[in-house]
Amino acid sequence: MQVLQVQLVVGPDPAEVGRARKWARSRLTGSGIGADEPLAETLVLLISELVTNAVVHTGCPAVLRMLFAAEGGVRVEVADASDRPPRPRHAKGEDTNGRGLELVDGLADRWGWQPEGAGKSIWCEVDRVPSVAAVAPLSSGRVHC
Repeated sequence: MQVLQVQLVVGPDPAEVGRARKWARSRLTGSGIGADEPLAETLVLLISELVTNAVVHTGCPAVLRMLFAAEGGVRVEVADASDRPPRPRHAKGEDTNGRGLELVDGLADRWGWQPEGAGKSIWCEVDRVPSVAAVAPLSSGRVHC
């Protein structure tokens, strides 16, 4: 399995989340994932949540990594200097935060965390599912129900 890895150092400022999203979009496009693909939007949302968690909850710089497998899957990792494990919360009603890891759990095919150096790395993986048309094209070109 061949893997391409790219990474970005993110400062401990919430404004860095927007920079990380912009950077990720450009890397996704460069990897062959179109900006209008649902996969791209899912990955950008996952990156936004993981980078936000790192910046807000640790107050330390973080490293965002994206790993592109030849098979089409993408792994996102955000490493930070805190050794505290992620703690999923359950937002209630009008709460404006506390939904990040629930989103990650719902959108990613897999996710978890692991110690890394003196800190940790939180990761998630999204498989690239081929479109139905690519798997079973219709011979007549008409849609059959």
